[in-house]
This record gives sequence, C-alpha cells and structure tokens, in this order.
Amino acid sequence: MEHETIIKYLNHTASSEEVKDVEDWINSSEKNKEEFNRLKAEYIVSTFDETKYTSKVEEGYIQYSKNIAQSALGKRKKLWANSLKYAAMLAIVFGCTYLYIDRNPYTPSPKVVSDCKKDKKADVITLKMENGTVQVIEENGLSEVKDSKGNMVGTQQGNKLKYSNKAPLNELTYNTLTVPYGKRFDLILSDGSHVVLNSGTSLRYPVKFIKDKNREVFLTGEAFFEVTKNKKQPFIVNTNGLNIKVLGTKFNVSAYPEDNSTNTVLVEGSVKLRHKDGNDRETSTLLTPGHLASLNKTDRKIMVENAETSIYTAWMNGDVIFRHLSFKNIIKKLERHYNVHITNKNPELDEELFTASFNNKTLDEVLKTFKDNYGIDYTIANNQVTINP
Repeated sequence: MEHETIIKYLNHTASSEEVKDVEDWINSSEKNKEEFNRLKAEYIVSTFDETKYTSKVEEGYIQYSKNIAQSALGKRKKLWANSLKYAAMLAIVFGCTYLYIDRNPYTPSPKVVSDCKKDKKADVITLKMENGTVQVIEENGLSEVKDSKGNMVGTQQGNKLKYSNKAPLNELTYNTLTVPYGKRFDLILSDGSHVVLNSGTSLRYPVKFIKDKNREVFLTGEAFFEVTKNKKQPFIVNTNGLNIKVLGTKFNVSAYPEDNSTNTVLVEGSVKLRHKDGNDRETSTLLTPGHLASLNKTDRKIMVENAETSIYTAWMNGDVIFRHLSFKNIIKKLERHYNVHITNKNPELDEELFTASFNNKTLDEVLKTFKDNYGIDYTIANNQVTINP
C-alpha cells in the first residue's frame, strides 16, 4: 500500500475506492495493522501545528454507507414529524451485547511536542506539562511521566494515568490532561483521588498536592470524582462560574462550555457549591446524595432536584441515556460520545423531548432506532452525520 494513499485516508481526502483499498489492506494482516498505526502515530504528531486538524482516524475501520430515503419513507417521515409537534417520548432499552475490536495493537514510545495546537475533535489524548510541552498518550501504551527536572512523577498504563505522592516537589506545578471526543480516560491524583474524564474534557491539576494547601483542580467538560477524604485539605473543583468544595465524596460534574447549564450530581458524601448570582453576590448551596444541582448560565440560579444518579454516571460504562432531553441537546451528547459532527436539517425536532437508553451501541444503531420508531431520516459519511428534513 502506498503511503501517499494512507495519508489521504488519514486526512479524509481519499476517494471512496481508496478508502476501501486502505481498509482492506489494514484488515488483511496484523503486520499491516501495525504499519498503519505506526504511520497514524507519526501523522498525528506531525500535524499538531495544523489548526484545522479534525481527523477521526480510528473510525476508518468502519465505512458507513450512505442511506438514500425512498419516497414512501419520506411520506412516513412527514407524518411522524407532524406527530412529534405534540409529543415525542421515545423509551427504548437496548441489550448489552457489544463487540470490542482492538484497533491499536501497536504501542510506540511516547512523543513530546511543543506548542500543540489541538482541535477539540482530534482523536488523541494529550498531557500538557508545566513547561508547556505536550505528550501524546497512547491508550494501549506504557510510559513514565517526568517533570522538567527529569523526576518521575507518575506512570501511564493503558487507559489510566497514576501520579505518585512521593515525587520530590515542594511547590505546586500543574499538568493538564485533555480527552478528545469519543474517548474516556482514568486519572489517579497524587492523593489517591480517582477521576474519570468523559469525552471532550480537559482537567488541570497539581502534579502533587502540597501540605497545608487546598487540593484544587480546574475542569472543562465532564468528569466523575471519587475524592480521598482529608479534613485538613478540602478538595475544590473549579468550573466556569462554579466552585465545588468537598472533603471526601463521589460526584459527577458536567461543565461543557457549549451547554446552557453546569450540572453536579452527588452520589455519596456532601458537597458545597459556590457561585456568583445575577447580582454578583456570592452564594452557596449544600448538596446531599441523590440530588442534582443545575447552575443556569443565563440567570445564574441554582436549581436542586432529586435525581437518579445512575443516569448521570452511565457514560463511564459507555452507555448513552436521555431523560426528557431535547433533540438539540441529544445531538451534542452524540457528537461528544461518538466524535462526529451532526448537522440537523429538520429544525422542527430541536425542542422535542426524548427518553432513551443505549447500552454500548454504535452510532448507526442509535440513529437507526430513532429512524425505525419516529421516521427520523439520516445519512452518515465518515464522521459527518446529517439529519434530513
């Protein structure tokens, strides 16, 4: 296989015939898979300076075929669309059957690059050091994390990065872990606190927590925290406009910048939420287990309600759950979960509410369910999805 064709495949400029040729070549032998992943790793690092880099190469193993709507289906779709104006409650529970394919058997040594300009949908996990260098995290790899002086501060094994409390540090220095769309990652902080980062998430945290200082981290996106208890050092999660203070507890925080609210769901323990209201006054809210606190980004008000916590933590198992969620917000969740771009050409659906559960299902299976039950027509080409009018 010519390398030029593989590069075209990686940057989504290959023709349909070339795509098929590359995929057939990849799947024909383990040696070819290793060669492809080697080229992929080199390509990712070499394109860090390209601000428009958005390729999702791991989806290259599945070439979605374009669905062409028939006239009869078009009539049915119109009928369903009209009925959706009055009520749209979709209750679907899928089974747990899931086929796992090891898509990255090749584990190159970690690469470090400077001035990484990474698009939010690039498909690599990155670790930004305190000196600004960026390390690519290979999900099936093994690597050591060192500070600027060469001291080992942590180790990475597969999908988990663990920091040591024995690192010889006497002042706060920060690393930033960034997880792209379509992936999740586990992080063990130096105090033993466990953080699971959802897709499209970035967390800035101290390499080592320092005695007599608050344990403070900074979150953009969504993460589940299991905080090690320490009465002398409160743990604080900072998001845009909201601080969450805990001593030791389990909770989920969703703070994506594009969402209308920041949500905190408490599973165990207690947390105190602090923010500035619409009059710029600092207020606090105490949250107890089994409750959801939503900060409205427009009026700065916090609403607290009972919540089924499993719904808000299901993403850690690869599940997608909607509860009375508008279609426009469903689109956001699907884009993050599957690393795709969705264009909705049927705006009548935007405010319709749906309830659905999908256990480890592919994007095509999820969309096909909407199509079969509500006549919502769609097409998929690579990582571009179009909801047809």
